[in-house]
Amino acid sequence: MRPVISAMNGTIRAYQLLISPHLGQCCRFHPSCSDFARQAIERHGPFRGLSLTTRRILRCNPLNEGGFDPVP
Repeated sequence: MRPVISAMNGTIRAYQLLISPHLGQCCRFHPSCSDFARQAIERHGPFRGLSLTTRRILRCNPLNEGGFDPVP
């Protein structure tokens, strides 16, 4: 499972370095959705981590107040 986790974290890190800087500060939460994803995948594994991340990203919109939302 570790190679899958490493690949997922590498993809997220590439997003953070190459794409995110061009989008500006748009995440309504702390930690950011991409940091949340990395933490969730490390803590809960790829399947549960991806599920938690998907739910988090769906909440990251103008209808949600945002704020502090750590990985459970």
